[in-house]
Formats: sequence, C-alpha cells, structure tokens
Amino acid sequence: MPNSTLPIVIFVVIVALYLLNSIKILREYERAVIFRLGRALPAPKGPGIILVFRPFDQMIRISLRQEVLEVPPQDVITRDNVTIKVNAVVTLYVVNPNDAAIKVANYVYQTSQFAQTTLRSVLGEVELDELLSHRDKLNLRIQTIIDQRTEPFGVKVVSVEVKQVDLPEQMLRAMAKQAEAEREKRSKIIHAEGEFSAAQKLVDAAALMATQPMTLQLRYLQTLSDIGVEKNTTIVFPLPIEMMTLLNRAIGGAKPSPGQP
Repeated sequence: MPNSTLPIVIFVVIVALYLLNSIKILREYERAVIFRLGRALPAPKGPGIILVFRPFDQMIRISLRQEVLEVPPQDVITRDNVTIKVNAVVTLYVVNPNDAAIKVANYVYQTSQFAQTTLRSVLGEVELDELLSHRDKLNLRIQTIIDQRTEPFGVKVVSVEVKQVDLPEQMLRAMAKQAEAEREKRSKIIHAEGEFSAAQKLVDAAALMATQPMTLQLRYLQTLSDIGVEKNTTIVFPLPIEMMTLLNRAIGGAKPSPGQP
C-alpha cells in the first residue's frame, strides 16, 4: 500500500468509527432530547435508530412509561386535632420529554416534593372521619392539585392513592369503644322493635279471639296437646273457662255491700 493512500484509509476508518459510535437505538417507550451546541432541538427523537454527533450533540433519554412514586409517611394534624401518619402512592408519566428535560432538574424528585406538601395541606383541612370514609374524593382532589403543578414541566399525574393511615393507640381504643357502643345501640333497638312487633301481634290475636270465644278453648286444648307430647312429669288439670267465669261471678255476688254489717 503506497504511503499516499494511508492517510485516506485512516481518515475513512476514523469516520466509520465515528458514525458507528453516533448510532443510538431507542426503545419504543424512550425518547431522546437532543441538545445541539447547547440548544435543544424542537422535537425529541425516537424510537428506533437515531444519530447523535458528539461532541456537538448531547442526548438525554426520557422514559414515557408510567412510574410509581411512593410518598414517605407524613405527619398530619387533621382539622379535629388528631395526629396521624399518612403515606401515599403517586402514578405519573411524561407527556412532553422536552419540558421534562429542560424545565426541571429531576421531575421525579420534584413531583415527590409536591406530593408531600399537597398531602399534608389537603388532609389537614378535613376531619378524621371524612378521611376514613371519603378517601376516594380526597384522592381525586390531591391528584388534581399535583397534576396542575406538574403540568408546566410535562408530567401527567394519573392517580394518587392514600396507602395507609396510622392512628395513635388512644384513638384506636376510642374508635373501638365507639363501634362497640354503636353495635349495642343497634342491638337494643332491634330487640325493642321485636318486642313491639310481638306485642302488636298479641293485641291482634286477642282482638280476633274476642270475636269467637270458642277459639280460646281450642287454643287451650292445643296447649294441652303440646304439653302431652313431651315426656315429663307435669300434671295438668283441665278446667273449663266457663267454670272460672261462673266462679268469679259467684265470688263477686257473695261479697257484702259497704252498708251491710
């Protein structure tokens, strides 16, 4: 090989290696924000094969997949002055790679800080009962607030879920007593309603039997039949109701009047 062609071969090899080194492959869920001479290109590149000409170009990979961010436990004082610890889970993804790379240093950390402050401020405005019973409404409210704050740097907050609420021991005991009292209250109400229904049925039965005096005698005989089925030592002496009525009248007529000696 002549000496005159050696520089050309070296140049071609260097160019080929440079081009090979400039080839970058982005996955389907990745986008590349390219800074050319320090200025960001209008649109991100990818997915697939792209060329990054260093040192003129610098590339930042941005993932478009959803990310789950766990908010650490926060000390919250509710509106009714109950101190609790609350943590949450935030689901987010990038909708604008250029804004996520340019307008914020670390969009995950930024979203985490927004989530912590928003969680404390929103839950501090509600009472404990509302937090425990209307958690879905509070989740939606927190998600809306965080999403409005992350929208300027191209991040969409999909959902916020309050994961766990840790209550103090005194509050747990008080809630247990309240639940026990509530169950006892319902038990007494149900028992009273049963007594009232039974009394009402007895009144109706008495009114019905009063129309047909014979039904009382039949009911009396049915009671004797039920007692006789069981093997017991109970001795029953049937006594007609009419005899008791005549006996009461006789006793009433035999009493002396107040004027008699």
